Amino acid sequence: MDIKATDVKRLRERTGAGMMDCKNALVKTEGDFAKAEKHLKELGLAAAAKRSDRATNEGRIFPLVRRDAAAVLELSCETDFVARNADFIRIGSEMVEYVVDKNPAGDDPFLEGKVKEVISKIKENITLKRFKRLTVSDSEIIIDYMHGEGKIGVLVKLGTEDKTKVEDPAVRELAFDLALHVAAFNPAYLSRDKVDPAYLKEQEEIFTVQAKNLGKPDNVTAGIVKGKISKHLGEICFIDQGFVKDEKKTVSQVLAEKGKEVGTKLSIVDFVYFKVGEAQD
Repeated sequence: MDIKATDVKRLRERTGAGMMDCKNALVKTEGDFAKAEKHLKELGLAAAAKRSDRATNEGRIFPLVRRDAAAVLELSCETDFVARNADFIRIGSEMVEYVVDKNPAGDDPFLEGKVKEVISKIKENITLKRFKRLTVSDSEIIIDYMHGEGKIGVLVKLGTEDKTKVEDPAVRELAFDLALHVAAFNPAYLSRDKVDPAYLKEQEEIFTVQAKNLGKPDNVTAGIVKGKISKHLGEICFIDQGFVKDEKKTVSQVLAEKGKEVGTKLSIVDFVYFKVGEAQD
C-alpha cells in the first residue's frame, strides 16, 4: 500500500513516535489514521507524545572529534537538572558518536530510538534539536571546545598548506585558541565573502538612512556608510575580529604570524557554534 509522506509526518507530530514506526503503523492499518494512532499507543511508542508540547529550552551540547570527522549535537530538555543527568549525558554522547561514525541523514532510526530511550528513563520531553558533521582531510585539524557544562559547543577546522605540520603543537594550540575565540565572540560568518548579500544590502540601507539623518553631503554620506559597513563586518566576521587573546590583532593577523612561525600557511576552513536554546534560522 502506498503511504503518503504527509500522513507519516502528521502521525509523527500527533504521537511523537519515530518516522519508521509511524509508517509501519499506517501500513499495518491500511492507512487508517485513527487506527494507526491507536496501534502506536498500544505498542507504547506514543508515550512521548504526552510530553511533546512542553518547551525544551534547556539541554546540552555534545562535541566530538575523530581523526577523519567531527560533529557537534544539541540534545534539548525541559530542565537544567535533566541536562546534568548521567543517563542524559550518556545517551547524548552515544548519539554524537553515531553521527561522527555513520554520517546519518536528518531522520534516523538509531537517533530516534536513543531519544525514546532517554525519555523513557527520565520522563521529560527531550528532543534532538540539531547536529552538524565536518570531515577532516590529512592537511586539516579539528579542535572542539565545550563551555559551561555543555551550554556552548564549538568546532574549528584549521587547514595547513604543509600537511606535515598538522600535528605541530603550535598548530594545535592555535586551533584550540580559535575555538575559545568562537565560544567567546560567536562570529556570524567566517569571512566577508561569506556574508549573505541580502543581509549586507539591508545593513547598507540602515546605515544610509542613519548617515542621511546627519544632514551631510552625499559624498560624505557615502563615506560614512562605507566606514560603518567595514566596522560591522569586522565585528561579525571570524577572521576580521580582534583575537580573543590579543584584541589589538585580528584573527587573520594571528593566523599569518603563526603560519610564519611554524613554516606553513594556515587558514580557517570552517567552524561551528552551538548554544543551548538559541534560535535557529
